[in-house]
Amino acid sequence: MPAQNDSSTTVPPRLKRLRAGVRRPGDAEGIGPEDRRHDERFEGGDLSHADLTDVTFERCDLVGLSLHQADLRAATFSESRLERIDAPVLSAPRSVWHDVVVAGSRIGSAELYESGWRSVELIDCKLGYVNLRGATIRDLRLTRCTVDELDLTNAQATRVAFEDTSVDHLVLAGARLAHTDLRGATLRRITSIERLAGATLSPPQLVEMAPLFAAELGIRVED
Repeated sequence: MPAQNDSSTTVPPRLKRLRAGVRRPGDAEGIGPEDRRHDERFEGGDLSHADLTDVTFERCDLVGLSLHQADLRAATFSESRLERIDAPVLSAPRSVWHDVVVAGSRIGSAELYESGWRSVELIDCKLGYVNLRGATIRDLRLTRCTVDELDLTNAQATRVAFEDTSVDHLVLAGARLAHTDLRGATLRRITSIERLAGATLSPPQLVEMAPLFAAELGIRVED
């Protein structure tokens, strides 16, 4: 059954502020599979098609990197900031994202299925297809982002919020939502609209989405 709100008030994401610290310069192109990197700043490297399976970035800054088709399967990002990332295809299934900020990045197809997200903020990002199927998401905020398709099939999402963000297609098949605040999102299409249990909408949104509800329920609306 879909998760239900456990209080009468929508609870916002609980985001951890990243600690400022000295980051020593790192060589992005020297990163390999299963590497453990911490307190480093990687800037301007090209990691396209690189094997980065099971890599860990802890308290790192990744700035202006190309990650197109890099293999980030089972990678871990912790207390880190990713800025101006370019990835027409981002392949990071079963990855872990804890206390992370992703800002000013352009990502086309993001394969993030069965990943774990906790305290993550996306700011000023342009995203194409975001595959979060089967993901566990806790404390996520998207601010001033555009998303072509957000696929939450069989995902569990708790304390998620959208601020000034557009989502062309939201897929909720089998999703379980709790304290998912959609009031700051512009939604154009929703698949499995019945899975909105646990989400919060504004009154104007509810009016705007009436045709979507009618279509889902098989209701014909005529003058």
